[in-house]
Amino acid sequence: MRAAVAAVLPWLEGAAEQPDRPVLAAAVRLSLRTLEQDAPGRSVEVRVPPFAAVQCVAGPRHTRGTPPNVVETDPRTWLELATGRLTWADGLADARITASGSRADLSALLPVLRF
Repeated sequence: MRAAVAAVLPWLEGAAEQPDRPVLAAAVRLSLRTLEQDAPGRSVEVRVPPFAAVQCVAGPRHTRGTPPNVVETDPRTWLELATGRLTWADGLADARITASGSRADLSALLPVLRF
């Protein structure tokens, strides 16, 4: 995971063009998988279209339809959150994160890795 995310750091820092889709997809998927492992559960669905969605955070399990606790963001925003380059509060304030539900605050779980 660390190598996959390191490959997109120049883009996150504004020093390179957006990486190729497979490189970006790997960074998003592996960092989301790390969040899923760090916060096991099924009460919050975290979506980063078009690459991945995971369920995490302990609590009531969701089984059908749209979950009551959903976080959605774009790949760049997710990777900035995952690496600590963007805070949860700033992402919400700038409308870069959509979060609904009482358990959808991921601030205590981020970043999932630091460089």
